[in-house]
Amino acid sequence: MSLEPVVKASDKLKEMLNEAISRELAVSVQYIWQHVQVMGVKGVAVKDLFKKVSISEMKHAEAIAERLWYLGATPTTKPAPIIVGAGLKEFLELDVKAEEEAIQLYRQIIEKAHKEADFTTARMFEGILEEEEGHHDLFTTMLEEL
Repeated sequence: MSLEPVVKASDKLKEMLNEAISRELAVSVQYIWQHVQVMGVKGVAVKDLFKKVSISEMKHAEAIAERLWYLGATPTTKPAPIIVGAGLKEFLELDVKAEEEAIQLYRQIIEKAHKEADFTTARMFEGILEEEEGHHDLFTTMLEEL
């Protein structure tokens, strides 16, 4: 009985999944620190949203790591650079940028997975992409209201 995964993925796709994990780890820390550090009346009104999105991002990191492990690669433990910011407006500007970068990367991963006939990875990232677009919408809406 073989313990090798049934689906083989290219090194490039595995590299892209590790990049996704690295980004998810970074933003989960970024958003939870923003939850902790946000101040003022407007900050108190939205602080729990940072926490909620942070938890969502950590769940993404876990799901991607499990998929990468199945595909025969070791998930990274190193987050991308973490930039928390100073104050609610900067928090949200950084968060919008982070979500836009994730959306771009995840569209590329979906395309690459389809090309490799790795439909499971593609479907997984389609679900994550939908959530990331929701986070982007949340952060851009919050930014407009400042």
